[in-house]
Amino acid sequence: MVEQAPILPEHTEALGDGVYAIDTGFQRPRFDAAYLVVEGAHAAFIDTGTNFAVPRLLEALSALGLPREAVDYVIPTHVHLDHAGGVGLLMRELPRATLVCHPRGLRHLIDPTQLWASATAVYGETEMQRSYGQLVNVPTERAMASADDMVLDLGGRPLRLIDTPGHAKHHHCIWDGRSRGWFTGDTFGLSYREFDVEGRAWALPTSTPVQFEPEAMKASIQRLLATSPNCMYVTHYGRVRDVPRVAALLIDLIDRMVAVARDAQAERHARLKRELLAVYADSLRLHGCTLSDADVAQLLATDLELNAQGLEVWLDKR
Repeated sequence: MVEQAPILPEHTEALGDGVYAIDTGFQRPRFDAAYLVVEGAHAAFIDTGTNFAVPRLLEALSALGLPREAVDYVIPTHVHLDHAGGVGLLMRELPRATLVCHPRGLRHLIDPTQLWASATAVYGETEMQRSYGQLVNVPTERAMASADDMVLDLGGRPLRLIDTPGHAKHHHCIWDGRSRGWFTGDTFGLSYREFDVEGRAWALPTSTPVQFEPEAMKASIQRLLATSPNCMYVTHYGRVRDVPRVAALLIDLIDRMVAVARDAQAERHARLKRELLAVYADSLRLHGCTLSDADVAQLLATDLELNAQGLEVWLDKR
C-alpha cells in the first residue's frame, strides 16, 4: 500500500529532504519564510516570523502528523523581529523544544525588553503592535547559546551552526548536510520570487541597521560557499539554487552599495535611496527582469529605506 503524502496548508511548501517552507504572512505573500525540518519523529523550526505566524507554524506541524512534543529545537538565525519575533510565543506551545540562539542575541529573547524598545524607537508603538504583537520571553532553562561549528543532533540528522556576521553580529547560519543547503537568514541576501527570470533568482544584500559590515558580509558568504551547497534557504524568500552565480551577484552589489554610500554627501538619506534604486534596477535589467523602475521601487520600498539607514549607520561609524 502506497502511503499518501500529507495534505499541506496553502502557506506550506514541501521542498524535499524533510524541509518545508512556511509563508509567515508578514508584509505580503512570499516575503517572509520560516522553515520546518523533519527527521523521522523529530523536528526543528528555523526562524519563526512574528507572533502572528505561530498558528501557521503549528498548523504545518499538525498537517505532517507530528505532535508538538516532536519539536526538539527552535533556531532563529538572528533576533530581528521578522525572524525571531514569534520565538517566545511558539516556545510556549512546544513543551520539549530548546531555543538555540546566537550568544550575542540570546539575552534579548530571554528578556525582550531592550529588543522591543529598540524596534519601537524605529517603528513606533502602533506599528509594533500591528506588525509584531507583544513579545514573549523564553525561560532561561529552555534556552542555549550556539557556538561556531556547533552541531545539533536532530534525530540522527546533524545540523551545523556557524557564526556569520555582516548583516548582524548576532547572526548564525545552519548547514543541513541531508539537503546540502544552508538556512541563511539574511546573510545570503533577499531573493524575492517576483524578480525570478526563467527560473533564475536575483538577490540583493540587506544592510538593515545597525550592524552592517560589508567586508564581514562578503567573508560570511564565502564561508557558506566553501561547502559547495546545492541550495540556500533564505528567509526572504524560499529556496535559491545556482548558488555561485547568486553569490557573485550579491558580492558585486555589496561593493556597489558601499560605493554609493561613500559618494553620498548632501541630502544623504534621500540620495542614498535614489541611487540604491538605480543600482538595483540596473542589476535587474542585466538579470533580464522587465519590471518597470516604479514596480521595482514598490516591491523594494521597505528594503530601500532600511538599506539606506543601515549604510548611513555604517558611514557614521567609519
